[in-house]
Amino acid sequence: MDINLMIEISPLLVKAAWVTIDISVRALFFGFFIASTLVALRSSRISPVRWLARAYISVVRGTPYFVQLLLVFYGGPAIGLHLDPFTCGVVVGAFNIGAYMSEAIRGALESVESGQNEASRSLGFGRFATLQHIILPQAASLMIRSIGVLAIILVKNSSLVSIISVVELTYQAQRLIGSTYRPLEVFLLSALMYIVIIYAVMGIVEFLYRRATRYTYL
Repeated sequence: MDINLMIEISPLLVKAAWVTIDISVRALFFGFFIASTLVALRSSRISPVRWLARAYISVVRGTPYFVQLLLVFYGGPAIGLHLDPFTCGVVVGAFNIGAYMSEAIRGALESVESGQNEASRSLGFGRFATLQHIILPQAASLMIRSIGVLAIILVKNSSLVSIISVVELTYQAQRLIGSTYRPLEVFLLSALMYIVIIYAVMGIVEFLYRRATRYTYL
């Protein structure tokens, strides 16, 4: 194993790893708002709106992220949608993770006993106030853990944007292999960087979970 080579290529892979993190964070951020919108639509009293939200979630969850990425990037120009590779990776990642996240959020909200909502409304709380002060604090722990798992999946899936030439960690590793002909060193170093990123995500999730449940057992 060529340690000197690994040291030499480390800065290039670190720079590419930041691109991976950037795409993942942006996709997760926008995906959360998409998920929240889908949850609101799923609880709408208008049947066509609920059906539309369900159809969207079913289509996204029923097709591979890889196919969605290619469809938007290469098929988008046919309908006037021209996105650069980085933006395409963020947009597709956000809409993909948003569908999964919406189910995680909805499941966490529905896990709160229905009597809590009824008691809150009987005390004069409105629908939004009940959600904000009663339901969300109790659902937060389940929601945080679920979103954390999806964030890890998103980081791993970000490697697929290499197929549309985004210079993230996997794409940079492939380029370095082409110039060094040392796949073991390059992929080993790349794998270690993915592990660092994922464990950082796990640490953030655990911190948020402990913050959300710090009064649970008092």
